[in-house]
Amino acid sequence: MPRLSRAHGKFFCNGIDLDWVSAVARSNQEVQQHFDHLYHSLKRLVLAFISLPMPTVAAVNDHVAAASVVLVLCHDYVIMRRDRGVLYMSELDKGIGIPEVFMALFRAKISGSNRRDILLRGLKIKGEEALKMGIVEAVHDGEEEVANAGTEMGDDLAKRKWDGEVYVEIRKGLYPELCGMLGMASNVTATPKV
Repeated sequence: MPRLSRAHGKFFCNGIDLDWVSAVARSNQEVQQHFDHLYHSLKRLVLAFISLPMPTVAAVNDHVAAASVVLVLCHDYVIMRRDRGVLYMSELDKGIGIPEVFMALFRAKISGSNRRDILLRGLKIKGEEALKMGIVEAVHDGEEEVANAGTEMGDDLAKRKWDGEVYVEIRKGLYPELCGMLGMASNVTATPKV
């Protein structure tokens, strides 16, 4: 059964909680330790999504900022709200570097100048523009329409009854650089249906 990720409210996800890091850290060294821990946790989440033996769909009904763009890009398919959905990599504006494993995800999922503009210009990409860039599969006008479209896509994918091991192996083949950085070895599976 495909997995659908969705949220309610103003943000789909707002990335790493910088206020929390500032509140709990007593020194610059602790700030770095907390960032390292959070980025390591995000890397494990990327690994978990890429390893799922089923299709995944993100229904993005509002803002996606910073590290949460990574979360959205982990999905196989993204449906986005036309009027309020926004993708925004704020790392450059906040003075935060992007670890290489996440850069590999961007290279795998977003093409050339689009990737450059998102990462080096800090563009805020709305639904229609994300569709034109090939980042999302479809855009819809309201929250329920986005959720319904995501659910419908998931249901359609589930009807295919694909072998999960084969699905994840093909996904790994699509993103070899990313999967190599995540330590995911590819296992060629050849068990054709007859």
